[in-house]
Amino acid sequence: MPYRSVIGLHLVLFQEDRVLLGLRKGTAWCDGWWHVPAGHLEDGESFLAGMAREAREELGIAISEEDLVVAHNVHDHDPDKGESRLQVFFTARQYAGRPYVVERDKCAELRWWPLSALPDKLVRYTRLALMCIQRSQTASTLGWPDAR
Repeated sequence: MPYRSVIGLHLVLFQEDRVLLGLRKGTAWCDGWWHVPAGHLEDGESFLAGMAREAREELGIAISEEDLVVAHNVHDHDPDKGESRLQVFFTARQYAGRPYVVERDKCAELRWWPLSALPDKLVRYTRLALMCIQRSQTASTLGWPDAR
């Protein structure tokens, strides 16, 4: 049987040497932790359309699919749950609008964080992806028995 996985879509917006992070709340997953704006690919949409949709839904900004760049992929495995997800991180060449918290029930605040001083409570695969993006590394694994 072919392998299937949930696909997470993540938007990494930079402003000089800072990255935009949101403080999660009310989701029952990593509440109180910082994370880049993110969501899941929905049935019937391409990952580019999905990322553009999530940017609109979470940040109120418009990004054309042509302006999205795949910056990093993390194949994340949770050995306790026996589940894995492919986490795709995008950057944007440009976008229209100013990011703001649209989903106030899921995000307490947005803040631009210096890459040199990221918060301690940062989602683990997000920290890995941001480090790898700074090194121009396009793929990594996390939680797999054979991961290095």
